[in-house]
Amino acid sequence: MSPTVFKEKGYRFFFFSREESRMHVHVVSGEGEAKYWLEPEIELSRNYKYTRKQLKEIESLVEVHCNELISAWKQYFSS
Repeated sequence: MSPTVFKEKGYRFFFFSREESRMHVHVVSGEGEAKYWLEPEIELSRNYKYTRKQLKEIESLVEVHCNELISAWKQYFSS
């Protein structure tokens, strides 16, 4: 199961169930995939096919929605 936290600008932001414990979010669209750490600070972990421009846009969305992502992570993984 991979719950979607939100979708924006064609990107889907989600978690994978039962993956590593360090807080992170996956991002996918028709153009690529990426993974961002949410702690101790927002940082790109992996990138597959996104351009620098796309990564900058995605990171900006992660920053804007950081509190929402952290809250969703804690809620989902605490159950």
